[in-house]
Amino acid sequence: MIPISYFDSSHRMNILVIRFRQMGDAILSTVVLNALRRMFPDATIDFVLNENLCPLFEGHPAIDHIIPFSYDERHSLWRYLHKVWQTVRRDRYDVIIDMRSTPNTLPFVLFSLRSRFRVGLRKPHALSFYNHTVEPCRSDQNIIDHNLSFLRPLAAIAPIPRDATFSLHISDEEQARYQAYLRAEGVDLQRPILLVGVTGKLLSKTWDEDRMTEVLRRMIQTWPNLQFIFNYAPGREKENALRVYEQLGRPKNVFIQVEARSQRELVALCSAATMYFGNEGGARHVVHACGKPSFVVFAPNISKAKWLPQNDIPTEGITAWELGATPDMTNGEAYACITPDAVWERLQKFMDKNVDLGI
Repeated sequence: MIPISYFDSSHRMNILVIRFRQMGDAILSTVVLNALRRMFPDATIDFVLNENLCPLFEGHPAIDHIIPFSYDERHSLWRYLHKVWQTVRRDRYDVIIDMRSTPNTLPFVLFSLRSRFRVGLRKPHALSFYNHTVEPCRSDQNIIDHNLSFLRPLAAIAPIPRDATFSLHISDEEQARYQAYLRAEGVDLQRPILLVGVTGKLLSKTWDEDRMTEVLRRMIQTWPNLQFIFNYAPGREKENALRVYEQLGRPKNVFIQVEARSQRELVALCSAATMYFGNEGGARHVVHACGKPSFVVFAPNISKAKWLPQNDIPTEGITAWELGATPDMTNGEAYACITPDAVWERLQKFMDKNVDLGI
């Protein structure tokens, strides 16, 4: 092992982690940030991501600086290259971890070829620029294990912790403010709260609405102490959520009016929730990052092995491939294999084992 002093006994390491893309991808990358903070507690760790996701990571203890790239910056070649050049020339990074490794992210390493560790995915267009590479994630490989593989080259200078924790941070003030809002809306914080991913951004990744409604109806009847908050975005998702609410008969323990009006409020909501149930999506990753259990209905085209993180937080998922779906089926035919009875059987067992329902 090369000692950290290899760099200089007075040198404070500068580390850059790049993770453009969607909410879930960015949240799951915090497993790398947390491990880096444990490996190099005095290092400066910077995090590059899409500007619209930055509020999620405010106050995160493993991040020193968030470096946002706006939509306009990412779609203007000159502005993008100028900002990348300014970023890497200003801070002279010892370690660059490019978790995307696309042609768009290559300039970070191209402008910083003196960085001791330039880690990226093993792709034909990138092999000349990274001096350490990892294989792309397989469909049968868990995304957390894959994300941690970016740290293997750094084993030469520091032990890699065995920790699969990914996380978000919420301040006491933010939490108290959101809890006051929940109480004002009639939510009892002494009773369990289920955050429900009742719908999805894409129809191809959304379980049948009538079947979702049937499972929710059984939950309401079985656990009268349980309170329900639907997670949805404005527009079509809200329309779907309201339709399910009407089909359920507007039960008093479904707080359809409760919303997270910002990403910070979403973290606060997930922190206040007892558990998540529903379709796979960004909110489920937020719940997991807040340390709460989740039960997920996976779309047939989403790999449960890859996208259901395994760490100390209880998680379970159900997928069509466990219930008789075959590769020759359409997405809709495969989804039809996930019946309310199949979900209900597993969900009951999961909740009995992992959730205090206060009954």
